Amino acid sequence: MGMNKLNHNRRIRQEALREQLCQQGHVQHVVDLLSKIGDDDKPVQSDALARYKVVIDTKLRLINKYLPDVKMTEMEITGEDGGPVKTVVEFVRPAAD
Repeated sequence: MGMNKLNHNRRIRQEALREQLCQQGHVQHVVDLLSKIGDDDKPVQSDALARYKVVIDTKLRLINKYLPDVKMTEMEITGEDGGPVKTVVEFVRPAAD
């Protein structure tokens, strides 16, 4: 029981952090900076590129601190009220022609 509540609270905190990061626009800012760097029409000066790199690295570290990589997280599957998943297999005879 205690572990389910702990996992539930952890999920709530993680969702709140995810929402906060989304509202602060860290991910969008990283995407915008990458677009500026990749824009062939407007080459980026080396000093600006160095600043962009620092900002991008810092924001990615912040994001990864609170939101681990999806491939690194373990997916938890639970049934009703946090219990085990119940599987029902029903055998049905085909209708006679």
